[in-house]
Amino acid sequence: MSSLALLIGNKNYSSWSLRPWLALRQSGLEFEEVRVALGSPDFADRVRPWSPAGKVPVLRHENVYVWDSLAICEYLADSFADRHFWPRDAQRRAFARAASAEMHSSFQALRAQMPMNVRARGRKVPSTPELERDIARVLELWKECRERATGRGPFLFGDFTIADAMYAPVTFRFLTYGIASDYAESLVQIPAMREWAEAAAAEPETIASSEVGI
Repeated sequence: MSSLALLIGNKNYSSWSLRPWLALRQSGLEFEEVRVALGSPDFADRVRPWSPAGKVPVLRHENVYVWDSLAICEYLADSFADRHFWPRDAQRRAFARAASAEMHSSFQALRAQMPMNVRARGRKVPSTPELERDIARVLELWKECRERATGRGPFLFGDFTIADAMYAPVTFRFLTYGIASDYAESLVQIPAMREWAEAAAAEPETIASSEVGI
């Protein structure tokens, strides 16, 4: 049994769960996946032994528990430096960290108005100035990252990094709500993202608040 375990929520809806899951899957590290459905009657009882915050995701590594997506990814980068979760170059690493932190703390309109719903397609939601600004900023940031990574590889910083994991839920959102992006279309086709999407499609639960758009 692996010494790593990751507690996650629904794959169709839990954007925060996707981030460390994808970072782990792309790293090649073996880990146990433990899923608990969001809003299920036993959700709190199952999550509490992992984290007093009562939220997913949570990483367990032997006797260490880490909650919060970005904190989990940073812990993995510290604990498994040979897997290169961040770019090796200090300047690109700083940029990748800033981009990841921006995703972690910003884009409130995008989160609220375009909830992640992996299995949905063709959804349309009302546009607002706040949502348009968030979308434009994401596309601008991705464009700058990809220009800096020219010739290095297909991801935001060439090789896959935590930054790609942090923005992975946005790529699913853009697919669901019809926002065009070459990077988003490329990322959702990597094997790990296809694995996540297939599992999301098979989940029986429906969360009404995330079923938005017509």
